[in-house]
This record gives sequence, structure tokens and C-alpha cells, in this order.
Amino acid sequence: MKRTLVLFAVLGAFVSELFAHEVRPAYLELRQTTPDIYEAFWKVPGQGENMRLGIYVELPAGTTNVTVPRASMANNAFTERWAVKRPGGLTGGTVRVAGLTATMTDVLVRIERLDGSTQVTRLTPSAPSFVVEGAPRALEVARTYAVLGVEHILTGIDHLLFVLALLIITGGGRKLVKTVTAFTISHSLTLAAATLGFVHVPQRPVEAVIALSIVFVAAEILRIQRGLESITSRAPWLVAFTFGLMHGLGFAGGLSEAGLPAGHVPTALLFFSGGVEAGHFMFIGVVLASIALVKRIRIPFPRWAGIIPPYAIGSVAMFWVIQRIALLE
Repeated sequence: MKRTLVLFAVLGAFVSELFAHEVRPAYLELRQTTPDIYEAFWKVPGQGENMRLGIYVELPAGTTNVTVPRASMANNAFTERWAVKRPGGLTGGTVRVAGLTATMTDVLVRIERLDGSTQVTRLTPSAPSFVVEGAPRALEVARTYAVLGVEHILTGIDHLLFVLALLIITGGGRKLVKTVTAFTISHSLTLAAATLGFVHVPQRPVEAVIALSIVFVAAEILRIQRGLESITSRAPWLVAFTFGLMHGLGFAGGLSEAGLPAGHVPTALLFFSGGVEAGHFMFIGVVLASIALVKRIRIPFPRWAGIIPPYAIGSVAMFWVIQRIALLE
């Protein structure tokens, strides 16, 4: 098992920054202010100083600009705001993002109607357009938010490194199931509380504490390898539950941009949480399958290789701690 975890830890250290830059989604918001007029907000990932990703919004035929687009570049992201008009509204029209097929970027689209209901859609390079609906359907909401949940966890390298550390600590089996269940329950509680507005915590400090939690579990792996007793070795589920509360606030940040559609709040929240859990189990399944494969191949590793996973995980996490603290205002 240690052999495979060495490979995963080293690979994670190399790809963590790649994922942080390649999977940043673009975001389009269309807020209806009158039956014919919408306020548009368009955010595109930057590619260095004063450069942006070459993707552009194409609204349905018959749409005209009411105001001149106001553009700005900040925090490596290009943003644009303007107002548009289309007789009868956008319902039934097709919104397309030109240039998306040539990228690795997704686009999260949120349309807010006059009655307060919303339509949330995720565009991908293989599906760069969608039709604006008159009212959201429960099935579409469920599908969209489930996919958002899976995508959020599988592109959240920090959350995955935390789960990988728990896997190393527990060694798999019943203890892993108990620990992951505790993690699931705790982050679901804070995810719901934050998304529904019962808890308000700034996102940047949350992200810094999440990174610090990974440093902690990496250090605990080393303690356990040295034969030292700790609360983590005795009750890993308790550590997972405690830090899961903070990770749930991080998941809520991933849901904040999409918002929750009026009339389908329980459905959206339930399926986003379900998507997050599906992503967890997909990751754990891949790790366990890889462990089984390596055992069959019998790749030789030196004895000291067992310390590589905690040091790799801890080093990447400490880099995030310093980086995220530096961004605090």
C-alpha cells in the first residue's frame, strides 16, 4: 500500500499547481431587471498580465446592448459588465460561448429571472451552448448540481490530499469507512449552514485553515510511523469530523457563485452534496484499485520510501498555507 501512496503523493505535488490554473471556470451571470432587459456579468480566467482566455459570449439573435461593456482586469481575471435587451426576454434563445471548444475551461452560467427563480447551467468544450428555459426543472437542477459537486471535489486538490492522508492513517477497511463517514457528516452540516446563510465566514481564512489541516494530518502520519500515540491514531474519525466542519465551508465557497435556484433549494443542496461524496468515493476507489495493481506488479521500493507521502503532502500544504495567508487582507 505504501508503494502506491508514494506515487500518488509525488504525483499530487507536481499536478497541484497545474490543476489550480487549468480548471478555473469562467462565469456568466444574466440578471433580468425588466421583461426585456438583463444585466450581464462575464468573468474569464486571465493568462498573465493584461491577457485573458479567448472565449466570448454570444447571446440569442435579436439581443442588443443597452450599455457599453465596462471591462477590468484584476486578480488574474478579466471581468465585463453591461446591459442587454431582447424583446420578450431570452427565454427560448440559445446562449453560446465562442472559442470554448478550443480550451480546457468550463463555464458556469446563472440566469436570474424577475420572479426570483434561476437557471444554472454548466457549459463545457464539448457542449458550449444551451437554450434558456422559461422555468427551471427539478431534474435539470439535480443533474447540474450533482455534476458541480463532483467537479468541485475532483478539481479540489487540497480536499483530495486531506482524504489521501486519512486513507494512509487508517490503512483502509472499516476504520476508513468510519472516518470518511464522519468527514461526510461534518462537512455536510457546515455546507448547508453556510449556503443557506446561517453561517457567514470569509472564504480566504477558510482556505488557509483547510491547508493547515492538511499539514496537521501529514505530521500525524509521521508520528504514527514512529510508533507515537496520538488522538489521530486512536480516533481518526474525530479528527476527520473536526476538520470536516472547515472543509464544508470551503465546499460552500464553490457553491456560492452558482447560488441556489428558487423553488429547488433542497434539491440543489442535496445533489451538490451527493456529487461531492461521489467524487470522494471515485478518488478513494482509484487509490485502492491502484494499490491492488501495484501489489500484483510488486514494484520495489526502499524502506525509507514510506516517509515520502507525508512529506510530499505536508510540503504542498504548507506552501498553500503561506500562499493563502499572504493573500489575507
